[in-house]
Amino acid sequence: MFTTLLVNMLSIYTFSQEQDVRNADCAIVLGAGVKNGEPSPVFQERLNHSVYLYQKGYVGIIILTGGYSIGSHVSDAKIAKRYLLAKGIPEMNIFLEEQSTVTRENLSYAKDVMNLHQLHNALIISDPLHMKRAILIAKDNGIKAWSSPTPTSLYKSQYARFSFLVRESIYYSGYLTLRLFH
Repeated sequence: MFTTLLVNMLSIYTFSQEQDVRNADCAIVLGAGVKNGEPSPVFQERLNHSVYLYQKGYVGIIILTGGYSIGSHVSDAKIAKRYLLAKGIPEMNIFLEEQSTVTRENLSYAKDVMNLHQLHNALIISDPLHMKRAILIAKDNGIKAWSSPTPTSLYKSQYARFSFLVRESIYYSGYLTLRLFH
């Protein structure tokens, strides 16, 4: 098991270095929580990257994911929408997925939004170390997807990055195991 985690950690780290930016029908921004009615700093980095991709013409639609945080009457996706509107993204180019609480749901429900609007492919936006699992989940949900991690991460210290990598390796290994039963 330890060897599997080490192999997955190396694979996740290597994949995190890949940036596959290309024109796509949409960008799917994976939620990262909100605090005091504002996107968390990690979520803001993801949103800022979606603004960059939109402004550079890589995508014309941004799908924001995120359900309701505990005690909130506004979805994380709706809070993120306000953030994008303030950055100049037109409302008609922002679609919301407001049911999800975890990555698997983010992408499953985002696929429903894509189907509704006849969108066929997507750039997935998240933190670099989250991308390998996110792309695998997207593909398992029938999304033709490419990796577009945030160019910067708020996990700045070596300890924070290593902790995130270990945690993501455990989640990735767990997801691979769950796939065997579906």
